Amino acid sequence: MITVGAFEAKTHLSSLLKRVAQGEEIVITRHGKPLARLVPIDVADRSQTDRVIAKLKELRKGCNLNGLSWQELRDQGRR
Repeated sequence: MITVGAFEAKTHLSSLLKRVAQGEEIVITRHGKPLARLVPIDVADRSQTDRVIAKLKELRKGCNLNGLSWQELRDQGRR
């Protein structure tokens, strides 16, 4: 992890982004105090996403709207 000042980060943003794309983490400071962190975006694992969706569907089972449609519930809040 490297630390750079805000002015340097602005001046060298393109090269900093290349380093981040290679997996490096960069902390940006202002007056010596950490302000922001540039980190690479993790690519979501499809199997993990599928597990989360399955879990949400499982949690949803048994939940109902007490005989109302979601449109009726929405419109009740608008009155």
